[in-house]
Amino acid sequence: MMSKKFVSWLIVLVMCSLLINTGCRPPAEDTTKLQVPPEEEKPKIVVEEEKPKVVEEEKAKIVEEEKPKVVVEEEKPAVELALKFTAQDSTTYKCTQEARRSIKWEGPSTDDNVFRGGQTSNKVEMTFTQQIQSVDDKGNAVAKITIKNFKYLSVIRDNPVVDFDSAREKDQNNPLAKLIGQSYTIEITPAGQVSKVIDVSQAQEAVKGTSPVTKTALTMLSSDIIKERHTIAAIPAMDRTKLRTGDNWSSIKSFSFGLMGSRSYERVYTLKEIKDTGSRRIAVVQMKAVPTTEMAEKLHKEQTIGDFSKMFENTDTYTGRLNLDLSSGKVENCLETVQSEWIAIEPAIGQEEEKEPAVLTMTATRIYSLEKID
Repeated sequence: MMSKKFVSWLIVLVMCSLLINTGCRPPAEDTTKLQVPPEEEKPKIVVEEEKPKVVEEEKAKIVEEEKPKVVVEEEKPAVELALKFTAQDSTTYKCTQEARRSIKWEGPSTDDNVFRGGQTSNKVEMTFTQQIQSVDDKGNAVAKITIKNFKYLSVIRDNPVVDFDSAREKDQNNPLAKLIGQSYTIEITPAGQVSKVIDVSQAQEAVKGTSPVTKTALTMLSSDIIKERHTIAAIPAMDRTKLRTGDNWSSIKSFSFGLMGSRSYERVYTLKEIKDTGSRRIAVVQMKAVPTTEMAEKLHKEQTIGDFSKMFENTDTYTGRLNLDLSSGKVENCLETVQSEWIAIEPAIGQEEEKEPAVLTMTATRIYSLEKID
């Protein structure tokens, strides 16, 4: 049996023999091995750094501010556009009423065809106190009107015919001076209408006479003139007293322009705004009127003079305004002005020399004004 030492040497010998035959070269490269291309560069995943929350909130706020904002305007409450009366209350007003007519001729004239123009007018200015004697359950008031001051100017073709002023000492003996201190009573509705002339007989008795000036004084106390003086046309009817800004209402008004016929207008009133002035609230009403054919047939039947207006080109301007104190229910001021103009042009025909055409312009103006004095 071989010893363990012998076996060990035999193993060593075999190992050395293998090293001598193969040498110490590195192993040959394996050409059959696949060439692996370098790995393609992969897209880098960039993880965005989380922005502070405050910055994100500011951006969102800017975007929100850039969006168009829809503003829903709150509907304003309706106001009561009507006169209010309190028993024993007294207010002073100045009322002015004026009617003007003018004629203007432009163009050539000859010795046998001379046209003269000019202006004819009547202007009445009355200052009066309005004392409320009683008020019924519908708000209608019985008012006593007392005349404090009075002015009257009548002009015919630019020449004054009557020029009266109760404040002038030289006019104290004029028959018109008898109007000062005279009173009459009327009934006024919250809608500004004079529903009744109750009593004017005592004042009429005080100024009666036969002179032309006396007749003028009596005219100032006629029922129709009294109603015109105290009617506030800009206040809506009783069924339309509750109004909001922008609401409108209308009424018809007619005027007679003599030879130029009568015209009818639709007055359209609009509540423009409510102004706060200190402790008071003022309603501002504006009016603009346009000619209308309503009542035209009736006016045509009532016309007693030939209507020459068809021979002219016509334009009309009719405007007005009202300031009403909603707190006290009193008129601060009221104004209405209508102006109608007629123009006729006659070309110069058959003239040897070229001349300008003849132009005839006729103008009619009516003014009503009421102003609170005290």
